[in-house]
Amino acid sequence: MKCPFCGALDSMVIDSRVNEAGNSIRRRRRCVSCDKRFTTYEMADVRLPQVVKQNGKREEFSPDKVRVSFMRALHKRPVSAELVDAAIDRIHHKLLARGEREIESLRVGEMVMEELRRLDKVAYIRFASVYRSFQDVDDFRDVIRDL
Repeated sequence: MKCPFCGALDSMVIDSRVNEAGNSIRRRRRCVSCDKRFTTYEMADVRLPQVVKQNGKREEFSPDKVRVSFMRALHKRPVSAELVDAAIDRIHHKLLARGEREIESLRVGEMVMEELRRLDKVAYIRFASVYRSFQDVDDFRDVIRDL
């Protein structure tokens, strides 16, 4: 680690501590050249996959876009914000666990549908009707039958 005071590349770790959340490490260091102390933080660098849209464009995964989808489907439904946050977190963790660099937007939509199915059946049907472009009542009937 480069010393912020003198620019030397050699430093010694004096103390290491894990933060309360357990997701980063605080290291106290001492520069071997100038003997000054400084602190560094270490955390995992995990990247979410890029979402490949149906038109071929790629964009970063956006939890905010997923939240908007949930909120539209759950409009005036009795589902708490905490449950929505937990569902979005599960989708986020599934994407990280896949370890892939890209994922199709259709797969993200399916993940949203899975979570909505658990949270609220009406919201699930609302989302499915838009997501799968229902054309008539038979499409609704098929989804309701599957529930």
